[in-house]
Amino acid sequence: MKLSIAKNDLLRPLNRVIGAVERRNTLPVLGTVLFQLNQGLLELTTTDTEIELKDSVQVDADFDFEWTLPARKLFDILRSLPDDSTVNISLAETKATVQAGRAKFTLSMLSAADFPKTDSVGASTRFDIVQEDLKRLFSRVDFSMAQQDVRYYLNGLLLEIEGDVLAAVSTDGHRLSYAKHQLPAMVAEAKQVIIPNKGVRELIRLMDDPATSAQISLSDQHIQMRSGSLCFTSKLIDGKFPDYRRVMPLDNDRIGTVDRNALLAALNRVQILSNEKFNGVRLQFAGDQLSVQANNPEQEQAEDAVELNYSGEALEIGFNIRYIIDVLKVIQSETVEFKLGDSNASVLVLPPGVDDVKFVVMPIRL
Repeated sequence: MKLSIAKNDLLRPLNRVIGAVERRNTLPVLGTVLFQLNQGLLELTTTDTEIELKDSVQVDADFDFEWTLPARKLFDILRSLPDDSTVNISLAETKATVQAGRAKFTLSMLSAADFPKTDSVGASTRFDIVQEDLKRLFSRVDFSMAQQDVRYYLNGLLLEIEGDVLAAVSTDGHRLSYAKHQLPAMVAEAKQVIIPNKGVRELIRLMDDPATSAQISLSDQHIQMRSGSLCFTSKLIDGKFPDYRRVMPLDNDRIGTVDRNALLAALNRVQILSNEKFNGVRLQFAGDQLSVQANNPEQEQAEDAVELNYSGEALEIGFNIRYIIDVLKVIQSETVEFKLGDSNASVLVLPPGVDDVKFVVMPIRL
């Protein structure tokens, strides 16, 4: 059996599904891509048993077959070939020959019967959203997801849908990010799910066609996204996400507004001499100036200042400088607003006059 296909026609779907393949696997079959050829439709599937990616392409073939090939080796082979190459794949028992021009590669195949497949999602909640909107929603909050926290429910992103409002929330226990998007239609059933870290990153990577619509399906165990020929499925984290509404400061009445780019530049300069372990920075809000200060165990110091529009008594408060920089990179407005309580209270950071994105950062002692 022999399959002929243009290099780029095969590379595009393989590139979209390669993210599920870990470089090191306990099971050899998890390092493969499953090819399923049925009536001229070639479907490629990869999985790490937590997420599954599928994409497909039409081919000129008169046979049906299932086989597996080492995913990353095949991916590297295809990328190395000239763009105008025609790839010929010949199948024989446990070996596959991949040939393009004078280049020839022999790869081992594993049994397709051993490839793990995701059961039917059985979704109870569905909605449609434009790829660009979904990517923007996730990209605003993904940076504050926890990484390998023992509180496993923090190692992901809370996706909440209620009526026509879709919200995404993440926290690592020291900061919290919230963003929302209004859907074009009401969703009958309110639902909260926690998407694992890797699933969030893959969804952001896969959203590469801004104007294309995606259908999201949610069950108690899975989230599934279908867009064109692409299908993404991920298991959900089984746990109770913290009540993010209780974390949002409501009584912070000291408000300071600064130029976002000016403050970001000042923080990047001061960070050079901050303590590498704690990344501490002092922010002093007073009158028309926000002072930024940092030091380190070598008794080196850095200080800068930016113009400030501030209402309230003078206040000095310490933060992890990395957390403030991360927030400023996500906010797109020219100015940024700090809503402060006292030196021990969390601060609310947001674009002025906007309520679809909010960030909470806890202070630290310096």
